[in-house]
Amino acid sequence: MIKAIFFDFNGVIIDDETIQMKAYQEVLRGHQIDLTEEWYMSALGMDDRTFVKAMFERAKQPLTDLVLETVLAAKTDLHREMIAELPLFPGVLTFLKAAAREFSLGLVSMANKVEVGYVFERANLTPLFSVVVTAEDASVCKPAPDCYLTGLLKLNEQRQHERELPLLASECLAIEDSPPGIQSARAAGMRTLGVTNTVSEDALRAAGAEVVTASLADWTVSAVELLY
Repeated sequence: MIKAIFFDFNGVIIDDETIQMKAYQEVLRGHQIDLTEEWYMSALGMDDRTFVKAMFERAKQPLTDLVLETVLAAKTDLHREMIAELPLFPGVLTFLKAAAREFSLGLVSMANKVEVGYVFERANLTPLFSVVVTAEDASVCKPAPDCYLTGLLKLNEQRQHERELPLLASECLAIEDSPPGIQSARAAGMRTLGVTNTVSEDALRAAGAEVVTASLADWTVSAVELLY
């Protein structure tokens, strides 16, 4: 029985994978790097620092700490401008509110804390989530299981404080839009639901997604309980 649901952020809650790519394309263009969609999609699951380092290495461009920090700051600023209308996926807020009444909710994302915090504040998502894991909380990126294991650890620490029994990984559902995310959750021992917001159903199933859906707008608490 599922007792907690962990959500990815980019591509699951907020429809900004393309926006992220366009922001990086504009910023990296100033450093003589032509970021292709193929390059970007091959790096799904990476945090921002790892991504920038990988793109500079792939383009055979030198990268100093100063340039790294400059690129990261510029991308975060541009991303904020580009999500001014806050493009949450249709139905996701309704599903989050309903799920929060029945399950513990967690966020497990390789996005940085600033970008997550900005969206959470604007959409008033903070009260819905018991735990939040961002890039700053994980030492390695997806598909490694570390970020999901950290999320479960944080949740169980909270449950212990509230004198509740700890949850097993198998009692947790991870909702992801990318193969590395699905692989990360599976490696942590969690159940998985893939959403075809970013890649195809075939790609998500090949990564091990137990169930694949086109939209969280189609999901209810009853559907989670029935299928998991």
